[in-house]
Amino acid sequence: MAPLAVPLLLAGTGIAVAGQIQAGRAAEAQGRTEQNLAEFNAKVQEQEAKALRQRAGFAQQRHVRKGARIKSALTAQLGFAGGLGSPVAGDLAAEQAAELDLENLLIGFEGETAARRAESQAELDRFGGRIAKRRGKNLKTASLFQAGSTLLTGFGGAFAENG
Repeated sequence: MAPLAVPLLLAGTGIAVAGQIQAGRAAEAQGRTEQNLAEFNAKVQEQEAKALRQRAGFAQQRHVRKGARIKSALTAQLGFAGGLGSPVAGDLAAEQAAELDLENLLIGFEGETAARRAESQAELDRFGGRIAKRRGKNLKTASLFQAGSTLLTGFGGAFAENG
């Protein structure tokens, strides 16, 4: 066997081991980075949920004011026509009030539904981040086993050649 074969084999083994360990460290760092990004996205989604609820609340308040104007206009029109005392006028006013209340509830429901969707996305983001972090740790562990295997194979080959 050539006199440089064993040192070159050991040097190659060392380089391969270092590369595998570095790859594991990089995978772990990438997993942490992905988890941090997922946590950031989750916080953005939570802020979005809060904003959606506030927006729905403001829309409901606006709708209540609009409803009051509509009811006043209806009362004025009925009064102008001389029909305030009629049972039909009462039915019209009650139907209009019920419709306005239903629309207001719908605004709140849609806002809450959108907010919960954003909160669900936040939870999914966090879960994905935890998975990414775990995957990075697992890849690091696997790279350490590969490095150990490469080290044993390289040393075994060097000593078998040196015999």
